[in-house]
Amino acid sequence: MKQDLLTKIDAIKSEIEKHGTLDPALVRNIDEWYRIELTYTSNALEGNTLTRQETALVVEKDISIEGKQLRELIEAKNHAEAVEYIKIFSKELGNLSDLTLPVILDIHRIILQKNDDTNAGRLRSVPDRIAGSTSIMPNAASVPKLMEEFIEWLKNIKDHPVSIAVEAHYRFVSIHPFTDGNGRTARLLLNLILLQNNYPPAIIHPEDRRIYVTSLEKAQIGGDKEDYEKFMLEAVLKSSEEYLKSLK
Repeated sequence: MKQDLLTKIDAIKSEIEKHGTLDPALVRNIDEWYRIELTYTSNALEGNTLTRQETALVVEKDISIEGKQLRELIEAKNHAEAVEYIKIFSKELGNLSDLTLPVILDIHRIILQKNDDTNAGRLRSVPDRIAGSTSIMPNAASVPKLMEEFIEWLKNIKDHPVSIAVEAHYRFVSIHPFTDGNGRTARLLLNLILLQNNYPPAIIHPEDRRIYVTSLEKAQIGGDKEDYEKFMLEAVLKSSEEYLKSLK
């Protein structure tokens, strides 16, 4: 199943590459769509109530939305800025050895800035639990060492790029290195690795949240990763199919 999905993803990537150099206007249009879509979906997964249209108004027009919390508006602007950050950095990333802890801290800082400046870009120093989850996160004292091992793993792993991106997302959320913003940072990290390897970003839709969270938790409490890997690879596949449609 895993290999079949990777083969399909690579086949679509080959189709995308056949289009050659794209018209700059088309690239801008696609980039802007992804900036809004990734922002809307990732924030919605964490409970942000802005709709897709409201997210676009906040990010593109700097319009406040009546009835919405200031925190939610800031989250939209922050995430859109973080998407731009990973897009730019993915072009500068020579290989995964350049993906260092300061880069991850920068992504997290952008995600939490103005909402929680005390913890933005800082590893957690307190215990943490995921609401509604039976998964037990590592002790805060072990987080720096676990992140050091995570970065070392990234430097040395040899595997299919999409598999690396999916596994990096899993390892990161299982460390849960921050007091808040772990999910959003993990999905940006996933997409940074995909972009660096010339795959379209993966979108995880809020309506799939239950499957997403359940498959993660199953692996974290000692089950196998099959459900998680299948879900994530299918998300990459669907996003790649959508990207190819947009080119056509």
